[in-house]
Amino acid sequence: MTATPDTTSSSSAIRSLIPARIDRLPWSRFHTRLVMALGVAWILDGRLSDKLGRKNLFMVTLGVYLIGSGLTAATPAGGKWFIFLYLTRIVAGMGIGGEYAAINSAIDEMIPAKYRGRVDLAVNGTYWAGAILGALATFYVLNHISAGLGWRLAFLLGPVLALVIIYVRKNLPESPRWQIMHGREEAAEASIAEIEADVAATKGELPPVDPSMEIEITPTRQIGYLALLRVLFAQYPSRSVLVAGLMITQSFLYNAIFFTYGLVLEIYFHVKATDTALYFIAFAVGNLAGPLTIGRLFDTIGRRKMISGTYLVSGVLLIISSQLFKAHDLNATTQTLAWAVIFFFASAGASAGYLTASEVFPLEVRAKAIAVFFAIAQCFGSLGSHLYGHLIGTGNNSNNLYVGYLIGAGAMIAGGLVAVFLAVDAEGKSLEDVAKPLGVIAKPSEAIFRSGGRSGGLTPSAGD
Repeated sequence: MTATPDTTSSSSAIRSLIPARIDRLPWSRFHTRLVMALGVAWILDGRLSDKLGRKNLFMVTLGVYLIGSGLTAATPAGGKWFIFLYLTRIVAGMGIGGEYAAINSAIDEMIPAKYRGRVDLAVNGTYWAGAILGALATFYVLNHISAGLGWRLAFLLGPVLALVIIYVRKNLPESPRWQIMHGREEAAEASIAEIEADVAATKGELPPVDPSMEIEITPTRQIGYLALLRVLFAQYPSRSVLVAGLMITQSFLYNAIFFTYGLVLEIYFHVKATDTALYFIAFAVGNLAGPLTIGRLFDTIGRRKMISGTYLVSGVLLIISSQLFKAHDLNATTQTLAWAVIFFFASAGASAGYLTASEVFPLEVRAKAIAVFFAIAQCFGSLGSHLYGHLIGTGNNSNNLYVGYLIGAGAMIAGGLVAVFLAVDAEGKSLEDVAKPLGVIAKPSEAIFRSGGRSGGLTPSAGD
């Protein structure tokens, strides 16, 4: 069964070399600026990203986060104002959550195919750079500033950073792929011309694009959620199982460990609450180092081997550390180092889960697919944090937490096995080769076009 998209009122087909022109670009300062602008923070809703475009969502969602965090810092003390605080955190959370959809979509659509894996992993990994800065700030606030003022200053840091990011992002072009798929032919041509000019300014004359790599598409209307479900589970059932498996298992493990690590350090290793932030820095460094150092291997060795390998290795290492925890052979320092090593691999695998969600489905539903699987994964993630909080309890029985660690290890191993059998070998391939756009009406599905070729504008077919 194949989902058929609704066409716009103008059903004329558009012929374009834009995807091929993007994929043949060498790495340049433009791509570096793009990664820096998109990797600093994350934010909002996948449906809006598919509807409004990637660039518009960057600005809207940053604004949502800025407002939410700013209002949180201004929450009056006492009474029932805690309700207001919760509401403002929900607003800020709407911003943070949706950046996964917008950012991953934009990165995959605007980064050349041969760099897509490592860049996507690096951008997703930048969360942990922020976590390190946050841990340092938390440690300073807890030990040098009064509690009544410190938490307000912490929440004000977010809006300040958001203003800087808005300034950096305002000059980014819209995704030409998104524009052409929505019938905005002239705007798409202007965007790709701007990108090519920027790249050529530092890299010289660009390599050519073969006119035969032209793609023919019929612009589509917005795909509703019922149509989305048909695409995901009728047209791409194995890929949906793959993405769900990767996202759910990593979310379960991360929520289980991330939201309870402080309790473990305090209850089992007797670390002072004011010092847990220092231990968290080592944990965050491991999470950041993974995507940054081995991310390129996802483009060279390949998606299947690296995704399955990182999930399986992190699961096995967690089993080993669990045995050491049960035997009381770990202290606060060695336990933290064990987590850092485990999540060196788990972080790369988790980031690859978001990469997979963003590259194995058609462009027209890419952002919504990311948002749907992210939401599903978070439900299981919340189950993990609740379960582990219950297992920790008062710390009277470490065997309970030991069992919890084994469950988390089993989840990651299960995700790795799913990748062994279902992972898509997307390394080095154009997005349109990995998942044919719903609006494509020409070129065989197994090879719409291939990377490389000659630069140039939109090229008409021989019959036009």
